[in-house]
Amino acid sequence: MPPKKKVERAATENISLGPQVREGELVFGVARIFASFNDTFVHVTDLSGRETISRVTGGMKVKADRDESSPYAAMLAAQDVATRCKELGINALHIKIRATGGSTICISTSHYGR
Repeated sequence: MPPKKKVERAATENISLGPQVREGELVFGVARIFASFNDTFVHVTDLSGRETISRVTGGMKVKADRDESSPYAAMLAAQDVATRCKELGINALHIKIRATGGSTICISTSHYGR
């Protein structure tokens, strides 16, 4: 019977998903929040917008369809996104908000003062 082969295990390396930063240095991301009448989306990307860090909706957090657009569902979505950002080392965010409403009360001044 041939001798048993010894299996050499490769050394495991610690892989960091976040950026390599010094102590006290800010790592920015962009949080895009879209609140509609039916749902709330919280989407965090890197500064270029190409790499998605986290994307959570209110509908992913609650079971009832009627609760998707509630403030409670939006709060749960924001908490999940914040936890994921902390895990990856992102400690500062630019926030961009889109929401419905406001188009009917916007008065255009170009028609007045002819």
